[in-house]
This record gives sequence, C-alpha cells and structure tokens, in this order.
Amino acid sequence: MSRPGGTSGSAAPHLELRGLGLRRGDRWLVRGLDAVIPRGAFVAVVGPSGVGKSSFLSALAGLLAPAEGEIVLRCASGHAHHPAEPALQRRTGVIFQNNLLTPNASVLVNTLAGRLGRHSAWRTLFGFPRADRVAAYRILCDLGLGAQAHRWSCQTSGGEQQRTAIARALLQEPDLYLADEPVSALDAYLTGRVLGLLRQEAREHGRTVLCVLHNAELVERFADLALSFDPADPANWKLREVRR
Repeated sequence: MSRPGGTSGSAAPHLELRGLGLRRGDRWLVRGLDAVIPRGAFVAVVGPSGVGKSSFLSALAGLLAPAEGEIVLRCASGHAHHPAEPALQRRTGVIFQNNLLTPNASVLVNTLAGRLGRHSAWRTLFGFPRADRVAAYRILCDLGLGAQAHRWSCQTSGGEQQRTAIARALLQEPDLYLADEPVSALDAYLTGRVLGLLRQEAREHGRTVLCVLHNAELVERFADLALSFDPADPANWKLREVRR
C-alpha cells in the first residue's frame, strides 16, 4: 500500500503493533492486535465509549505497559524504539482528554510548554526564546486564540482550553501525534480547522496522527485509515483504509 504522505510504501513503517494485548483489571481491552501504520498517515481510532481507545493511546505514548505483545516505533532513519524510551517520548505529542493545562499560567505559556523538551531548565527559567514565542502566538492565531494568549487558562472556556492543549502539541512538532477526542468541545468550524491542521501535519510534514473520533463523517473526511475496536470481542479489531 502506498503511504498516505505520497512516498513509497517500501520505506520502514512508523508504527508496528505485534500481538498487542491491553488489560483493564481482569478485563481484556485488546488482544492479538497486529498492525502496520505508515509514516504520515492520519489514523482514526474508533469504537464505542469504554472500549479502550484511551488506554490504547496511553500504551502508544509509553504511559501504559502492554499485557502482551509489543509496540515498535521507528524514527526517520528506520531505527526501532519502544514508546517508554525518554528520547522517543519527547518526539510524541499527546493531546489528553483532560488537557493537562497549568490553570494559573497564560494560554501562551501553556502553549510554550510544547517546546520544553528543546531547552535546558535554566534556559526557560527566564522565558522562552523570541522565536518560540512568535511560533506559539502564530499557532494560537490559527486556532482563533490570539486574543486569549495572555489570559490565564483557568479564565478561558472548555473549548478554548482544548484548543490550547492542541496548540501546545502543534508547537512541539513531534513525529507522532496521539489525540484523544481533541474536538469534543468544539463547534463544526473549529472541528474542521483542528482536524485540518492535524491532517496537514501528516501530509506535508510526514508526522503520523492517531486520533480518537466518534463522528463517522469526520473519519471519512480526514482519515487515511480507521482502526476500530469491538467491546464484545477484544480480538475483533479492524484496520481499514478509508475510501472517499
């Protein structure tokens, strides 16, 4: 299969899942998941609430150890890594459902946290470089948050906080985006804007996106692949190409 980014499918895949199994307590969420994800793909992760989609993303982020099998991520050079490696985690941008913002920090400062992995602690103690601040403000403007940049995040709405978390991930410029329902608090226009930016990251910059979505129309509009889970049968998963 040709890679969604338009380059040859013979290149090493970005993500491989080999017999992956995930548990929550004594309940299996996923079993025997084998999948190959090409670099630069936008993958919609779909299924009913409670099926384990968030746990799946947590495993990809190195925050949850698989009960069986393994996850292999490859950098651009083709070298294989496991998600829990610190160097790899710095190249993974996670958009959590609860946003994980600092309440008494500005929207701009929360966004700039996406660049923390690039600088030593002493360098950011006195503020971020001007280039980082300019880049952060540009992204906030793209997301309709330019006027909110200097407000504390606790003073903003739920949708504005969600976009701030998205801005933080975009500023990080990771190799891999893991987005857990990133548009749940957004209207139709902003939903299209956010998912369009993530698709642009995949297609123009070769950054792979795995995004939990519940709306079938959004899956068909933005995704290259869809990975679906069945709550009745943890071994009944499907990875399909989205055809338009």
